[in-house]
Amino acid sequence: MCGIVGYIGTKKAVPVLIKGLLSLEYRGYDSAGICVLNNDILNVVKSKGRVKNLESNPELPNLTGSIGIAHTRWATHGIPSNENSHPHLDNSKEFAVVHNGIIENYTELRKMLEKEGYTFISQTDTEVIPNLISYYYKTEKDILKAVSLAIKDLKGSYAIEVISPLLPDSIIVARKDSPLVIGVGKGENYVASDIPAVLNYTTKFYFLEDNEIAKIDKDKISFYNNSLQPIQKEIKDIEWDAASSEKGVFADYMLKEIFEQPQVVMETIGSRLKPNEKCYFEDIDIDLKDINKIFVVACGTAMHAGLATKYTFEHFCKIPVEVDMASEFRYRNPLIDEHTLCIFISQSGETADTIAALKLAKNAGSKTLAVVNVIGSSITRIADYTIYTHAGPEIAVASTKAYTCQVVLLNILAIYFAESLGYSSKELENFKTEILELPSKMKIILDDTKLIEDFAKEVYTQPDLYFIGRNTDYAVSMEGSLKLKEISYIHSEAYAAGELKHGPIALIEDGVTVIGVATNPNLVEKTMSNLEEVITRGANVMVITNQDIPNMKINCNIRIPKCSSMLSPVLSVIPLQLFAYYIAKDKNLDVDKPRNLAKSVTVE
Repeated sequence: MCGIVGYIGTKKAVPVLIKGLLSLEYRGYDSAGICVLNNDILNVVKSKGRVKNLESNPELPNLTGSIGIAHTRWATHGIPSNENSHPHLDNSKEFAVVHNGIIENYTELRKMLEKEGYTFISQTDTEVIPNLISYYYKTEKDILKAVSLAIKDLKGSYAIEVISPLLPDSIIVARKDSPLVIGVGKGENYVASDIPAVLNYTTKFYFLEDNEIAKIDKDKISFYNNSLQPIQKEIKDIEWDAASSEKGVFADYMLKEIFEQPQVVMETIGSRLKPNEKCYFEDIDIDLKDINKIFVVACGTAMHAGLATKYTFEHFCKIPVEVDMASEFRYRNPLIDEHTLCIFISQSGETADTIAALKLAKNAGSKTLAVVNVIGSSITRIADYTIYTHAGPEIAVASTKAYTCQVVLLNILAIYFAESLGYSSKELENFKTEILELPSKMKIILDDTKLIEDFAKEVYTQPDLYFIGRNTDYAVSMEGSLKLKEISYIHSEAYAAGELKHGPIALIEDGVTVIGVATNPNLVEKTMSNLEEVITRGANVMVITNQDIPNMKINCNIRIPKCSSMLSPVLSVIPLQLFAYYIAKDKNLDVDKPRNLAKSVTVE
């Protein structure tokens, strides 16, 4: 989940690399480092902790070259430290490498290299890579070939950048199962894990595929397969606005992204949905009459988006839907075949478990469809079909606007499927209208957040919180609980409200906080009855509802606009996002970069 950046051109490399690292810090922030090649010397500066520590390192001004690589780390092998920080050099200090991924056979490679006389100063898996390149260079005397032979020995995932005084005018990059993009400039080129890192400099990108290598000069890029046969690649023009990656007037990216939700949901709806017209996805060509089951596969927040929309697919399409964690799906031999549609959801399009699950489904003959936010990402290049949310760059580690865009787009997809199957009804037409009304209703919630902020101040010191709901309200409760865990470090759990009496109610005692979500008119009485049970046992209760509820001893009642219960997760999640945000702020925590987490989970 680390972030890597590279630059080659005529400008000083350090400012470009630092700016790129700051943009990628959501991928890891245990340590950071830069290597710049100048006068045939690899100059390295590293700092434990955030990129700002590296930026203020007194040695950094000494790095004056115009070719360099940089890294911000999410620790896997070895504690956060200067020694374990990237870039790593080989013993001869002729090769510098930064790496995102995990080398699963690094122990065996390390033992082999130690027998050849190589020594190691870090605990990382990455340090074997520059020494392995060095090992092959001794016999091949060709850096490109040495890199090619070295990566063939690697088992696991990697995106690497290599610079060397033996090839002073080039950066060599390679990837397998970890993202890597190459930004194209005029007389200069860029490398990064993610597009936002270099979006200020270019909108033209190449996307490296698995087992491909590139040799990047300042005015030329050459591509090869892993046998070093030349290949051609198509350049992509990315239309993201660089300004959307900045915080603007907001204190934190997360708050900015919460408040962007009405706009990005409107953009995600786009022209796909219009009153009195059928939905249209021009790139999807699936015979749904031949599909007897839908799997929705994702991780974390994206999986919660799948859970929240399962009901819509089943209700309108009459096709059974199973929602599964990608990390479980890929290892349980799921019963899938050519009559199965598998939908994969990922904000980044680079989630390692989701990519592996997608490959499994394709190999089994399933139809595959991706719901992704990042154009050209790995999942989009593997899936049979891709539809895009329009959330724009999401920088905060805890996902907010990507989730609501996923829920909206999946609901529109369910309408499209229903209409493709020949279903039509007044209910379906009303449902379309309600989707179109969502942005304005989201704005109503965001216009008044005081009750949520005040309740957060009352409970932010508590060690445990619980969330309950039924149906889609249970799905959104899971997302609210996850947000709280991610950024406040408070233990929280979400339960289906009907399961309280089957065990969890034993945890409720005087002063414990319970958050209830009750937006389904058919189930609100049941949920409120469950809340009465926890109130009787002394719980503090916050309710998020759009229904008339009984007069109960509720500490905080958050009213949201009415809508279909199948769309309520788009609205009811906003108070939960804000609740988690305000609690984290009351605890003086970094809401954008919570400990131990990274935005894009590119390793298993």
